[in-house]
Amino acid sequence: MAGTHRTDPEADALELGAVLRALADEHRRAVMVELAADRGDSERGCHSFDLPISKQTQTHHFRVLREAGLIDEIDYGNRKGIRLRRADVERRFPGLLALLEAESVRRLDRATGD
Repeated sequence: MAGTHRTDPEADALELGAVLRALADEHRRAVMVELAADRGDSERGCHSFDLPISKQTQTHHFRVLREAGLIDEIDYGNRKGIRLRRADVERRFPGLLALLEAESVRRLDRATGD
């Protein structure tokens, strides 16, 4: 089933301030860390992230990430998928996703005690 893609804003219009505001929240940053670490850029369901917040709050956080231009949202009617806009983010802010991916490694090291 094909979904409707919602992409905001266009790649050339990504603003550093909006991106930094989106990443300032720990839950949104956790989503971005997971997405940056997935080099396959798989589409994910909003429910696939282990966020200790309500569904309504999750919806808000995904909207903020989409409006900042960090993710695409695919609306299937009864569910939504998200996908990292890796190429757009890399083109506009080179190295940002590498920093987020490195955060994933640091979190894993802390969890395993290394």
